[in-house]
Amino acid sequence: MILSDTSIKAAIVTGEIVIEPYDPTCLGTNSYDVHLSKFLAVYENEILDAKKHNTTKEIIIPEECYVLQPGTLYLGVTEEYTETHNSVPFLEGKSSVGRLGIDIHATAGKGDVGFCNTWTLEISCVHPVRVYAGMPIGQLIYFSIEGEVENYYNKKKNAKYTERTLKPVESMMWKNKF
Repeated sequence: MILSDTSIKAAIVTGEIVIEPYDPTCLGTNSYDVHLSKFLAVYENEILDAKKHNTTKEIIIPEECYVLQPGTLYLGVTEEYTETHNSVPFLEGKSSVGRLGIDIHATAGKGDVGFCNTWTLEISCVHPVRVYAGMPIGQLIYFSIEGEVENYYNKKKNAKYTERTLKPVESMMWKNKF
C-alpha cells in the first residue's frame, strides 16, 4: 500500500520517516519531491570494471546551469537526506524531468527499510539538456510493509551505502564477492 500525504506527515512526526530539509510544499498527494544537489560526478575511465573500484571526477553545477550530454552516465545526488524505518521508499523521476529526456536512475529506484542517506542518482539523457542545482528531480513514494523487519539496511554488516554523504557515491560492486 502506498502512503498518502497524511500518512507521510504522520510518519515524519513519529520519526518513522526523516526528510532533511523538509518543506511541506514538496509533499504531494502520495509522494514527496526531492531536488538535485549541486554535486555531479562522472567516471574517470571509459571502461568500468565491476571487480574494481572505479573512481569519479566531481562536477559542481554552476549557478547558471550545467549541460548534460547524451551517452554519459552522471552520478547526481539529492539535496534531501532521508531515513525510513517502517516503510520502503521508491524514488521515481518527475514526469516533467522525464519529458526533458532525463532518466534519474538506471536500476536503483528502491530503497530498503533502514536506508538513511541522500539518494545517489544515475542520470542519463536523450538530448543535451540544461540542469540546475535545486531543481525538482524526483519524488519519493513510500510503501508500507507487512510483518516485522529483522534486517534493517543501516544495521546490515555488509551494507555498502551507509556513510552519510552530500555527494554522489560511485558503485561499490567491487566490494561484493563473485
